[in-house]
Amino acid sequence: MATKSDEKHPIYTTSFASIYPHYVAKAEKKGRTKAELDKIIHWLTGYTPKRLETQLKKETDFETFFAKAPKMNPDRELITGVVCGIRVEEIEEPTMREIRYLDKLVDELAKGKAMEKILRSPK
Repeated sequence: MATKSDEKHPIYTTSFASIYPHYVAKAEKKGRTKAELDKIIHWLTGYTPKRLETQLKKETDFETFFAKAPKMNPDRELITGVVCGIRVEEIEEPTMREIRYLDKLVDELAKGKAMEKILRSPK
């Protein structure tokens, strides 16, 4: 029998396509573009625009979206900071950490951070 702690967070089974418009709206509300958002998603996951569109049309859930990502960027581990009151670098569950990495990047985009700073690379 599954305990409360064994249950997956509802975001895992939420379709990425249902949240994507919120990411776009958050970016555009702050004067950023869908293209910049897509560039961030590509940087993080390796999804090309065509493959991203396929995932959106299939209404892939978040867990699958990250599990099937073509190439997770190794530099994503340079993403630090707080999202939803939790430090992303301290999240132990791998899928939730990936989701929060994306949330953090979208937040940075909406806050006007320069793309070259959002798309981290080792110094």
